[in-house]
Amino acid sequence: MAKKHLAAVVLAILLALAAGATGMRASEIDDGMPLIHMLRPLLHSGGDLGRRGRVPCDSWRFAVETNTLRDWDTVPARCEKYVGNYMLGGHYRSDSRAVANEAIAYAEGLNLTGQGKEVWVFDVDETTLSNLPYYAKHGFGVEPYNWSTFGAYVKEANAPVLPETQRLYKRLQALGIKPVILTGRREDKREATANNLAAAGYTGYLKLLLKPQNVKVSSIEFKSGERKKLQDAGYVIVGNIGDQWTDLLGEPEGGRTFKLPDPMYYIG
Repeated sequence: MAKKHLAAVVLAILLALAAGATGMRASEIDDGMPLIHMLRPLLHSGGDLGRRGRVPCDSWRFAVETNTLRDWDTVPARCEKYVGNYMLGGHYRSDSRAVANEAIAYAEGLNLTGQGKEVWVFDVDETTLSNLPYYAKHGFGVEPYNWSTFGAYVKEANAPVLPETQRLYKRLQALGIKPVILTGRREDKREATANNLAAAGYTGYLKLLLKPQNVKVSSIEFKSGERKKLQDAGYVIVGNIGDQWTDLLGEPEGGRTFKLPDPMYYIG
């Protein structure tokens, strides 16, 4: 009995140490919310992993999210496990939930006086839809971006929903605010994108706007230009949400912008 008790104590200590190393409690790893991807987080995903590799991965992610670190091409190789565990564990979902909660609170406090012309702009990749099934197979951003392989994945039209964004989407519809989907995907992905959005439960949006096939224009220029067209048509952009700063910057930005987390890639 004494040996069994000692073994149980040792196991409890090891589990506690593992939880401390990851920086995640069990409830944060799986709190009952729908999974975006079937993979589960690994242990040792906290800052210790980055420090041992001489790359402070948690600080690197902070710099990315605050738009301090720009024009980077790939996730640092030593941060692959850190980013993977962030994305697949409870932390990413918790951060996304915090953004959605604030967006909903803001929307519920609006005085809607636009005669039904209020709209909210949504991005697609890592906003309405999650590409974790793809990035989980491609190093969580460590591998250089590959247009052909990602394009093939998009055309499969089975990217899962980001549940926090969908909760915001449905709440806005209940308030009478019309969603507009504005994506940097090209026109040749329109059918696949529309099918994927429908399969994921995004219905009733006002417009689905994609980048023209052969036009060379920056993401900020394209998206701000499309928002300007909406405004010129009499729509009132009360909100704007995306995972990239290029989704949000450029006049008109909208009444308020909301940045979702995404340490896997950067769009300039």
